[in-house]
Amino acid sequence: MAILRNHLPPQAVGWVYDYLDDHKIHFHITRRRTSKLGDYRRPYASHPYHEISINGDLMPDYFFWVFLHEAAHLETYLKYRRVQPHGHEWQEEYRMLIVRHISLFPASVQPLLHRLVSRIPLNRSLMRQIESLLADKGDSDSGLLHLDDLPAGSRFRLSNHPDREFISEVRRRTRWLCREISTGRHYTISATAEVQPCIE
Repeated sequence: MAILRNHLPPQAVGWVYDYLDDHKIHFHITRRRTSKLGDYRRPYASHPYHEISINGDLMPDYFFWVFLHEAAHLETYLKYRRVQPHGHEWQEEYRMLIVRHISLFPASVQPLLHRLVSRIPLNRSLMRQIESLLADKGDSDSGLLHLDDLPAGSRFRLSNHPDREFISEVRRRTRWLCREISTGRHYTISATAEVQPCIE
C-alpha cells in the first residue's frame, strides 16, 4: 500500500490494492521504458499467474490510466481468452473500467473521459489528448516530444538512446513501424515514446 501511494492518486490506491489482491496479480513498477508504458502478461504453463508492469516515472493520474489499460487486458483475457489485443472486446472492457472510475480522475479531464466512453470504437485522437493531459509533468522546457507528435517520415532519436536514429513509416494501432537508419532494420516503437527530432 505504501508503494502504491508513491505512484497513484490517493483516491485510487485502495481500489488498485484490492484489485491486485483479488486477482493475485504479480505487479511490477519498472524503470522508464521508451518501448511501452505498461504491460500485461497472461498466465500459461511456466508463468501461472497474471502479471502487470507499469513504468515508475509516470505522473500519478497517468499511472492510474495506464493501470486501467492493462487491467482491461486482464479482464478481456478472463472473459474471452485469446482475442485481438486492442479489439472490440478490449475496448469495451477498458470503457467499462473508465466509466466506473471517472470520479477518480482530475475534474479537468472528466468531460473528455465522458466523451471518450460514450461510444465504441474508442476515439484514438481523444485518447491521445487525454494521455497528453495526464502525462503533463510541467516540463515545458524539456523539449521532448512523443513519437505521435511527429508526422510519418520524420527522422528522430529516442530520448534514452540518442545514438540511434530512426525514421517513422506507418502507424499501427498504438505503435509506429520505424526503420533504423544505420542498419535498415525495422522496429515497432510506442506512439508515446519520447523522441528528439533530427535536423535534416
